[in-house]
Amino acid sequence: MIRFPSLRYIALACLIGVAILGCNLSRISPSASTVVEPSPLAMGQSSSPTSAIAPVGSTDGQAAILTDSSGLIRVNPLPVDPALRNEWTPALEDGFWVRANQAIRHYAGRGYGNTQGENEKRSYPFAMFDFLAGDREKALKFLQSEDVQAEEYEHTEGIDYYFAFTLKGQIRKYFFFGQWLDPDYRHRMFEGARRWTEQDPANRPHPLYGEGRDGGGEWTMERRGYWVDRRNTDNLRAMREVAVYLMAEETGNEATRDRYKQRLQRYVWSLYHIGMGEWDSETYHGHTFAAYLNLYDFAKDPDVKRLGKAALDWLSASAALKYYHGGWGAPTKRDYGGGNVVLGSDAARFFWIYFGDTTVPNEAPERDIIHAITSAYRPPLAVMALAHKQINRPVELLNTKPRYETWEPGGEDAPAYWETLFLGQTYQMGSVVSSFADGDVGPFKLMADNRERGVDYFVANTGDDWVEPGKREGDQLGQYRNVLIWLSPAIGQPFSFQLPKTAKTAIEDDIWFFELEKTWLAIHPINLQPYQVLESTDDQQENYPNEQGLKSRSRGDRYAGFVLEVGEPQSHNNYGAFKRTIKTRSRLNLDALSQGVVDYTSSTGTTLKLTYNRENDLPTISRNGEPYDWFSRYNLYFPTEGTAPISLGWKQGTLIVKAGDQTFETTVGSDRLVH
Repeated sequence: MIRFPSLRYIALACLIGVAILGCNLSRISPSASTVVEPSPLAMGQSSSPTSAIAPVGSTDGQAAILTDSSGLIRVNPLPVDPALRNEWTPALEDGFWVRANQAIRHYAGRGYGNTQGENEKRSYPFAMFDFLAGDREKALKFLQSEDVQAEEYEHTEGIDYYFAFTLKGQIRKYFFFGQWLDPDYRHRMFEGARRWTEQDPANRPHPLYGEGRDGGGEWTMERRGYWVDRRNTDNLRAMREVAVYLMAEETGNEATRDRYKQRLQRYVWSLYHIGMGEWDSETYHGHTFAAYLNLYDFAKDPDVKRLGKAALDWLSASAALKYYHGGWGAPTKRDYGGGNVVLGSDAARFFWIYFGDTTVPNEAPERDIIHAITSAYRPPLAVMALAHKQINRPVELLNTKPRYETWEPGGEDAPAYWETLFLGQTYQMGSVVSSFADGDVGPFKLMADNRERGVDYFVANTGDDWVEPGKREGDQLGQYRNVLIWLSPAIGQPFSFQLPKTAKTAIEDDIWFFELEKTWLAIHPINLQPYQVLESTDDQQENYPNEQGLKSRSRGDRYAGFVLEVGEPQSHNNYGAFKRTIKTRSRLNLDALSQGVVDYTSSTGTTLKLTYNRENDLPTISRNGEPYDWFSRYNLYFPTEGTAPISLGWKQGTLIVKAGDQTFETTVGSDRLVH
């Protein structure tokens, strides 16, 4: 039997909705016409006659799903202490709900899929979107259906509390949608969770498979064993640790709750003191964020709820720095090369729900947006302004990133990556160095303004495939503001580049010039053959229809690479002037190239010198004549000059974001508490 809210509750919720949103009880059909996003979403400007206020909880501590007078579905989430909410302006809130309804319409009315393995990471969000759209009976029937592998979950009442991606959905199903679940099914979830958290499920051998055995697929219960998915990436750890904590808290298993509270404290401490191992991932950043939305929304312990908010504030700030008109910039960890276009990455398609600021529609909203839509959390206003780049530009940031497995011995000792990020007036470009090769790191990207597309991408890497990322062995980079040097061994090494097809190209004085809409690139090749335009594969034509790949192979027997200098109207007036000053004023000194030395003087007089390191991949860098000591610079976010849009010291714990006319600050102390 499906339990729906009482008529008394519906009437009371609607009265609140009338006051807040212009409520009516009509539903939106999945085939409703497209809603155009308000533009601009300037702070303080309202975009509809019935502007929303900051999210509030519904009557009697329950959630409500309402439809406002303009036909937009809106959610009143579970209540959160006002002291733990980042209040938004009506205009920002209106824009959020326009985008939310676009996501709801995108997913509503489709098939859900199944519950095999971790397939709930797709099927549960699909059903939840359908519930919001109004098809409650169908959605609830699926959400409460028997799991395909129920016999393997007999020890948890047939409920899948194993797979990390499933856990994220189970938590929101139980706590947010729980008021609509059949009471018997919700009790069954409770009992399964009680048994699941009687002991630490990550250390408890599975009743059927023990500690794992041969057979089955790589990540099956049979192969991996135990009572829960033990994979240790940032996003999977977040899904597991948040879920175990919340269910231990819910069912009164205090020993397990306390153990996982300590793990959550350690993780949030690491964000504020040494950084995130899976940093700025274009694939997984949103998954970690969505897991901590669960903690923020559903934790009862006020200290843990504050931990959830602190994690989300940090994660949204780091996302805001890489988000640019719907693009997701570099450098990045766990970059698989699928996101080098506007709204091409999972992270961009997720944080779009908050940041918007795009000129093209989000044709594939990330499924995890269901967690954002049903959550009370909103990023701080300063973070929103940072995402919209309402900051003093140009500005350069020198940042660090930790080793991938920060929780392993040595993970807290020193950074493993050094990032240079430059935000110009019409573009942002970033690069990273480390002492080692790393196959899933995107080492360099540039995003430049484009009125129609949002941004154009310029991407470089070593390898045959222009969309394949990776910091390969021998790749050594140095960046100073708008200038980049890339040097690698000249052993037939291919260099590949991605450019928009609309870019205008020219080769003058052996310099490769590329004209984007407002941003101009000059590449001085170093022992590189003339580039060739590559023929796109079928996949590239489908995923990158407006992009092209270029490739050049090295020549010579020692080193090869290039120097990139970037210009814009604010620095060079116009494209013609840019080309002239590059040809007449810039100087590329390769006299000591055989020893691995590249010395460049830019068209504006700045200098950058790179000396190749034969012992590891951390080059020796000199910027404007000043040697750059990697190991004296540990700050997670550090501006080289001017007003800092974001700052966070190494093991200092205080994150400060200043953007627009807003300032946000929060501290996680060495005691691992939020202050």
